[in-house]
Amino acid sequence: RVTNKTKAILIGYPANPTGAVMSKEKLSQIAEVARRHQLLVISDEIYARLVYGVEHTCFATLPQMKENTILLGGFSKAYAMTGWRIGYAAANKDTIAAMTKIHQYTMLCASIMAQVAATEALKSGEASIAEMVEEYNRRRLTMVKGLNDIGLSCFEPRGAFYAFPSIKGTGMTSEEFAERLLIEEKVAVVPGSAFGQCGEGYIRCCYATSLADIEEALSRMKRFVDKHRKA
Repeated sequence: RVTNKTKAILIGYPANPTGAVMSKEKLSQIAEVARRHQLLVISDEIYARLVYGVEHTCFATLPQMKENTILLGGFSKAYAMTGWRIGYAAANKDTIAAMTKIHQYTMLCASIMAQVAATEALKSGEASIAEMVEEYNRRRLTMVKGLNDIGLSCFEPRGAFYAFPSIKGTGMTSEEFAERLLIEEKVAVVPGSAFGQCGEGYIRCCYATSLADIEEALSRMKRFVDKHRKA
């Protein structure tokens, strides 16, 4: 809902926790709303390089949106630099100038070590990204098939490294499911309720780990679900 107080639209895709990717058609519809109401769009595209079988559309490339988009990105996902704490914002000159006024009085900067590492990643990291995407895709397919085979209905995520299966058939809340799975089978998932009311009845599973660990986790989850399946 757009009101006279609305200043911006915030979007994030590929999505955490679902792994969903927004089509160019859907993004164009959002762009039309932004243009009609003269709104800024803040587009978090941290998972842009991690897509499978689809193309990522950068929001700023849509007609008339370059000057009205703040693009957020970083190195923690595609370059596996989690913990280095380095990212970036790209926007028009006036917007960046306004952001800098706040930034310079609230924090310092990314460490020199992280900046040098990020520069090197940009120079020579493309081959590694391609290998990573290929490996993530294998893990993605294994996890989604495994979850569906268990009976935890899961649509096929096309981006990031998450799956978001339904656990409604167990009769448990997402928090109860996650806690009991951790205690009984030592498998960690995130309850969907952590992402808001609409996430209830789902859990987030991450496939940013080895294929062997994913297969072991699926085996334990099957045992858990079979034990607690709602009659």
